[in-house]
Amino acid sequence: MIKRLLLNEESIHCANCMLGHICMPHGMGSEDIERLAELVKERIRIPKGEFLYRIGHEANAIYSIRTGTIKTHIENHNGHSQITGFFLPGEVFGLDSMATGQHLSHAVALEDTEVCVMHTDDLATLSQQLPPLQHQINRLLTGEISRSHQQLLSLGALRSEQRLASFLLDMSERFTRLGYSSQEFRLRMSREEIGNYLGLTLETTSRLFSRFQKEGLIQIQQRTIKILDRSALFNLLKTEDA
Repeated sequence: MIKRLLLNEESIHCANCMLGHICMPHGMGSEDIERLAELVKERIRIPKGEFLYRIGHEANAIYSIRTGTIKTHIENHNGHSQITGFFLPGEVFGLDSMATGQHLSHAVALEDTEVCVMHTDDLATLSQQLPPLQHQINRLLTGEISRSHQQLLSLGALRSEQRLASFLLDMSERFTRLGYSSQEFRLRMSREEIGNYLGLTLETTSRLFSRFQKEGLIQIQQRTIKILDRSALFNLLKTEDA
């Protein structure tokens, strides 16, 4: 069961959060940063496997991950599920609901996760007073659109090995922004979930991971990935169809 936590003066706020360099607006003075405490008034803890929200639920907030990992996915009328994103600490999700007032996807915790809650009404009010916050919202929306376009490009134009190479390089960059190693990181999603996201079967995804390891591109230890040959992964993306 998810648990809501109301913040108080002793809670860690935006001004002293170690993830501030990722999710906070750039160019804000110390006084403006303190005002962001008005924006995040609660956090939610979601146990592994639990839903934060579901498609069609009323949406009155967006979320930034403090700890853990979130998966978003959609379903059609036949019950087929398509994963639309994986979100790491410091990253913001739920942006697809801002225009409609309803969630357009499910959000599920891939591990025990804690998120900061930013209510859209508070966002609208505070962003009028803090231009850097409005710029940040625009940047996040632009980034979400760009991410969706990249996923469509991957599904429609890249071969299976290119999709996986692109995914691993993207995860490496995102873990680097968190201050972790760009070479070695632990993936919280399963091979089946990675394959679903990339439009690949479980068998194809597993075969590609094994191939990459056999060719010396990566080393696999359960869900921990170590990139051994980054150049080779980049070169895969440059290779055209024969």
